[in-house]
Amino acid sequence: MELQSTQDSEFVIITGMSGAGKTVAIQSFEDLGFFCIDNLPPALLLTFLKLMKESGKDMNRIATVMDMRGGDFFDSLIGALDEMAKGSVVTPKILFLEADDETLVRRYKETRRSHPLAPAGLPLEGIAKERLLLSELKGRSQFIYNTSTLKPKELREKIQGEFSSKGNFTFTLNIMSFGYKHGMPIDADLVFDVRFLPNPYYIEDLRPKSGLDSDVSDYVLNKPETQVLIEKLTDLLTYMIPQYKREGKRQLVIAFGCTGGQHRSVTLTEYFAELYQKDYQTVITHRDITHRKD
Repeated sequence: MELQSTQDSEFVIITGMSGAGKTVAIQSFEDLGFFCIDNLPPALLLTFLKLMKESGKDMNRIATVMDMRGGDFFDSLIGALDEMAKGSVVTPKILFLEADDETLVRRYKETRRSHPLAPAGLPLEGIAKERLLLSELKGRSQFIYNTSTLKPKELREKIQGEFSSKGNFTFTLNIMSFGYKHGMPIDADLVFDVRFLPNPYYIEDLRPKSGLDSDVSDYVLNKPETQVLIEKLTDLLTYMIPQYKREGKRQLVIAFGCTGGQHRSVTLTEYFAELYQKDYQTVITHRDITHRKD
């Protein structure tokens, strides 16, 4: 049976920053029944796919780790991806793992390993070089996981939730609210700053409530500024969301941010979730709604 580009075929390339969790990732794919290869040299990618096609083996779910250990990494992998885009037996999905500098340095110190791009230097030097080299590949990735705050068990669960099912894949809209004073969300694809809208916080009766309360949402939604914003964002998102889906993303994270994550961002999150839930599987997350409102 040939490996073909069908909904039943999956070929996942696991890559990203050294120390970001690729070992845990490939083990997770193995648990899901994928045929797994660790450290496949990028120069052999097309040859490997040709051999798989000619072997006649029924291997429709394949995952491989490709990283800096493979030598002439960047040029070889980008070249192979470009060739596959012209017409191949299967279209790969790229899972890119990253983490912040502090986390990566800490992991290198804990394991007493040197960075592959700075074997005799400081880990931070190697990390900076690697980020630069991988920037184009990250931009081509359909899945980007930041593992800075993820435990190995949580990373496994995330992968299992994303890749466990065969057949038709579900595209999910994850629409979230957050407060800028609590930090930017690291996993958002699109972020909209709605702090310019009139703030219910300054209305004494509305301050202790949230955008889940009708009087707060009515206050926000009835403002002329909000009506203009909704009109323009609806046009933008209605155009963009299908493009992301067609490009192969399984999930699109849209984040609305206000100062505290209580009123305006919650209102807009609820509004757009309701608007698009008839067309897409939609998940709502109010990241900071339980934080104090003072």
